Amino acid sequence: MEYVYTVRDGQGKLREAVAQAESAAILRTRLSARGLDVIDIRERGGFSTQEIKRQLIQMIDSLEQVTLKDMVVFSRQFSAMVSSGVAMLRTLTIIVEQCPNKRLKYALDDIRKSVESGLSLSDAMAKQSSIFDRLYIAIVRAGETGGILSDVLKRLADYLEYKEKLNQKVRSAMVYPTVVLLIAVGVFWAMLTFVLPVFEGLFKNIGGELPLYTQFLIALSEAVRSIWMVMFIIACSICGYLVRRYYKTDVGRLHIDGIVLALPLFGDLIKKVAIARFSRTFGTLIRAGVPMLNALDVVKDTAGNAVVAKAVDTIYDEVRQGGTISKPMGRSNIFPPMVTQMIAVGEETGRLDDMLSKVADFYDMEVENSVEQLTSMLEPIMVVGIGGVVGSVVIGMYLPIFTVINQLR
Repeated sequence: MEYVYTVRDGQGKLREAVAQAESAAILRTRLSARGLDVIDIRERGGFSTQEIKRQLIQMIDSLEQVTLKDMVVFSRQFSAMVSSGVAMLRTLTIIVEQCPNKRLKYALDDIRKSVESGLSLSDAMAKQSSIFDRLYIAIVRAGETGGILSDVLKRLADYLEYKEKLNQKVRSAMVYPTVVLLIAVGVFWAMLTFVLPVFEGLFKNIGGELPLYTQFLIALSEAVRSIWMVMFIIACSICGYLVRRYYKTDVGRLHIDGIVLALPLFGDLIKKVAIARFSRTFGTLIRAGVPMLNALDVVKDTAGNAVVAKAVDTIYDEVRQGGTISKPMGRSNIFPPMVTQMIAVGEETGRLDDMLSKVADFYDMEVENSVEQLTSMLEPIMVVGIGGVVGSVVIGMYLPIFTVINQLR
């Protein structure tokens, strides 16, 4: 049954919420055990005005995004309180009360209710799959099984911080060329749309035959200001939609991700990021006590690239049949020989998690160096590109003037 209860907390504030229980008496006992003064408990009936308002507010708050920073703060708080001996339900109650992110707050409150009703923490988190991914749930389940929940939560926080830093490095590599490209396209469009038409009228008054390049720019300017530009935008939108639909298929994702890895300049960076993410995620799962096959299954889903996921799937099949990790790695063209050899040494010495951590550290440095090199290489290229775009239009506008001057001479 669902009950609406009203309680007074330790600070004297009235609170109203909804909870599930076998009976009102059991719910009253649970609330009293949490140190709450129970004012009223009633069965949840139809939707009152207050209930509808509460549901609307909760629906709006659920649109808020849960960032990696929010997950790091929650994991560290949870780890610190559990390791200090605070009971799990009390820990969840405290974190729910002070959680600034509304969506995460509602999810944690639902987890608290599920744990209170007898579910394990990992099973309760599995019900909130939109916030807690398979990796998080697998590590928490391993921590519950091994009795080291506080330790694995700390490792989770460290891993999420690493993931945020890695994402930031990739974003920093992509932001600069994207912004410069948008500026170049915007400048070129503005000159064709607003500047060139002014000169077009001047050219008509001058008379005579215009240079071919100027005629091309004028025709391009007229096309930009005509219905053909709208048709072009619609066609590009349709193509983008079809590409996204194709990417959602297994074959399409494998094909497009393979093309991404083969891109000049960016392909090598993306491959290094994928190797660093694979090594760090796999090492974190192994160190937390997750079984090998379960760890590989989780890593496959969190690889972020279909080609890498296919390589991990091959490793999974080999390990399931009693083989090693390094052999299928060596046959793949994704993992460099250095990574394969370090993994092989880790398997032989029984220190696989340490070797994976070293590989991840090495490729973190490689990603950082690649980002710096890519930025330093793209900066002059982009500057020259913008200058070329603007200069091409300026030359096209002034060529007729030079022609008239030559005719006057």
